[in-house]
Amino acid sequence: MASAFPSSFAPRRVFAGVFLACAGLIGFGLYLQHVETLEPCPMCILQRYAFVAIALAAAWHFSDATAAEPTVLKVGNVSPATSHHVVHVLKPWLARVEKASNGTIKFKIYPSQQLGKAFDHYDMARDGIADLTYVNPGYQPGRFPIIAAGELPFLVGDAKGGIRAIDAWYRKYAASEMKDVKYCFSFILDPLTWHSKNKKIVLPSDIKGMKVRPSQGTVAAWVTLLGGLAVGLAQAIFAPYESLSRYRSAAPFVLAIIMLLWLSRRRVVVIARTAR
Repeated sequence: MASAFPSSFAPRRVFAGVFLACAGLIGFGLYLQHVETLEPCPMCILQRYAFVAIALAAAWHFSDATAAEPTVLKVGNVSPATSHHVVHVLKPWLARVEKASNGTIKFKIYPSQQLGKAFDHYDMARDGIADLTYVNPGYQPGRFPIIAAGELPFLVGDAKGGIRAIDAWYRKYAASEMKDVKYCFSFILDPLTWHSKNKKIVLPSDIKGMKVRPSQGTVAAWVTLLGGLAVGLAQAIFAPYESLSRYRSAAPFVLAIIMLLWLSRRRVVVIARTAR
């Protein structure tokens, strides 16, 4: 996923730059002495000691800044804060990353689409609105045709094996299909399960007339074939045409030109009739 470095990262870059500059100057001086056989003057030797001291101080402050100012990454998520996915999957995984980084990396979770709608999470990572995002490619049919193969029915028997398989397979294509972000991993759910509060679903005919929120476009098509109404994917259906929104500001001018042409056409017709 895409990452946007927070402001706390700036001091570390400064200290690293100072250290590299001093190391380069010392190395250049040693090159002149031992390769070009130019003996250093007393002032040059003192400068070397000064550069060594500055380099050591920069290295010390670099490590100190790293320990004192952890990098805080924003995590955008679709699910509510109390959902199973956030409590039992996302939070434990982020905690393991924090522990592995020795506290230099921290995470702040933004659940319930706080940073943007579910359909926008890929673009949020691309644009730096969030550092890590949970992306459902099925919300934007046609935009990610390769990963959409994971939506095919009867492809996965259980989630554990399916996750390993689809992640290993898609890593070969992620760099080209999702080139705007840094791909982390893929996961897939167990075969489809219906969740209904009031109606018991046993037969395919039970779906007829029901309003169903599908997880992606393939399931939406299936719901429609069964006589149900797929809801919540209207924005995803029109996602391939989102690029047209850049021309929205020009719409009034286009409409005005069309009206002028239409009025001019009527005037020509009237003149022609009068001439007859």
